[in-house]
Amino acid sequence: MSLQDLYNKRAAAWALAQQYNERTDLTAEDKASWDRAMADIDSLTKDIERAERHSGLDKAFRKIDEQTSVVDPANGERGKPGQGVDEYRDAFNAYLRRGLMGITAEQRQLMEAQFRDLSAGTTTAGGFTVPQGFWARVVETLKWYAVVYEDAEFITTETGNLLPWPTNDDTANIGEIIGENTTITFQDVTFAQTSLSAFIYSTKGIKASLALLQDSGIDMESWLAKKMGQRFGRILNTHLTTGTGTGQPQGFITGATTGKTGLVGQTTTVIYDDLVDLQHSVDVAYRNANAKWYMHDLSLAVVRKLKDTQGHPLWEPSLTTGVPSTLLGAPVRINNFMATMAANAKSIAYGDLNTGYVVRQAAGLQMKRLDERFAELLQVAFFGFGRFDGKVQDSSAFKLYVNSAT
Repeated sequence: MSLQDLYNKRAAAWALAQQYNERTDLTAEDKASWDRAMADIDSLTKDIERAERHSGLDKAFRKIDEQTSVVDPANGERGKPGQGVDEYRDAFNAYLRRGLMGITAEQRQLMEAQFRDLSAGTTTAGGFTVPQGFWARVVETLKWYAVVYEDAEFITTETGNLLPWPTNDDTANIGEIIGENTTITFQDVTFAQTSLSAFIYSTKGIKASLALLQDSGIDMESWLAKKMGQRFGRILNTHLTTGTGTGQPQGFITGATTGKTGLVGQTTTVIYDDLVDLQHSVDVAYRNANAKWYMHDLSLAVVRKLKDTQGHPLWEPSLTTGVPSTLLGAPVRINNFMATMAANAKSIAYGDLNTGYVVRQAAGLQMKRLDERFAELLQVAFFGFGRFDGKVQDSSAFKLYVNSAT
């Protein structure tokens, strides 16, 4: 079933549910039909998320292939995008499968010509570097698993030295009208300062049996890039969401301020008025095209049952491929590393994460291949590592909903 077919089926289920929502004389059979329609929406939503992830990665990987160019060792000229991709990928996959000693002289020459410099990621003591296309695949996969990484402001540095980073909120400062030949007044921007570290993250070892490596039907480059991207994504999204800021990044939830606290009794719930209040606790300057809702999937299940004063559901499922579902006009981002609704839980966030949170990556991503460590098991291992940090840089750009303590 195509992605658009899934969207069409969800739209039909949603339309059916809406018909029952608008009625006040539901029979037991009608309520059962409504329950089935809502269950279909839940199931189809999960199917759509999986299909979008697969389709998005597939498109991203194909685009990477199209944009990859290879240096011709004979004349040192870089080919057009897509030219020589098959030869290059054959050489790199040969290295992944057989190691440094298992590739031909021609393949080594091609790889050395293609690889730009050691900052792209050293893979052997001999100075080979991981090709840019491989890391592009890792990063694209990482984004699907780390929504904070994708939505925040992102900076890169060549080294991992402690980086001073200014933070400020200038929304309270305004301009002025002045008369002719009148001296302007001054209103300084008040900066605070934090610093960005470069914590070393590893994918942990990814073992591969010789049987897998020898299977020519497996695209080793894509397989390994996805595994590394998934592992980087999961750990980074955990820390960029709820990291303590001590020995690890400061998560955006950790550094955020509360915009709305639920009334007594709302330990596992949220009401329509709370969501409106939370949205308006964020300065209008930040309620822009970048503003989104962030919550755990189980919190979204609670929110999806809410209706406005006219009886219309607040959550509006997307009916078109590439268009996100919305809540009070803003996209909803599922982040299952956030807390589910419970007493004192910081369960919902809203705002412009691109303005409010910064992620730093230092010195690029790197990879190692371990040939001997698991030789007796007929296995080799790969692991990737990179240096990251994250900090809240403008806490006015997004706010939290906190469930009641009692």
